[in-house]
Amino acid sequence: MEPALATKMKPTLVDGVQSLKLVKIKKELFGGAANTTNNIMELTAVLEGLKSLKSQNHQVNVYSDSAYIVNCFNQKWYVKWQMNGWRTSQKTPVENKEIWEQLIHLVHSIDTVNFYKVKGHLDLSKASDVKKWYEKYAKAYGSVPMNRFEYLINMNHRADELANKGMDQFR
Repeated sequence: MEPALATKMKPTLVDGVQSLKLVKIKKELFGGAANTTNNIMELTAVLEGLKSLKSQNHQVNVYSDSAYIVNCFNQKWYVKWQMNGWRTSQKTPVENKEIWEQLIHLVHSIDTVNFYKVKGHLDLSKASDVKKWYEKYAKAYGSVPMNRFEYLINMNHRADELANKGMDQFR
């Protein structure tokens, strides 16, 4: 839930919770499902956030605590999966193939989609932990101001809150 960072609107997803902030308008999406898994919910959150964009002519930044999603796109795991008949490097079927196929197609239809891994459940009151994860983030993606990093962590916490809200009806 990040404000636009450029003169052009720049949608951002944090764990699939989309935030478009332009002229003080913010949109949060959330949901839940019965009998699901964390991976399905993580994938679905990003998919639904991207689907909600009115235009595909954007640069979109996706911030997620899901290494599975971030690594899949940044390391292009899906290319090998497709070449291997949707099998992993261990020769097992890729789980949630249908969601992955939709997500990959959608990501490729948008001008630019960048994926960033953020530390989930990071307690910002623990300075030594924050410093450690800030340095890891900076090493992976380049230096950002500390307040920007803290903002991303807070938005990850908000994504978790919204995910729990979406699941409340199924508990």
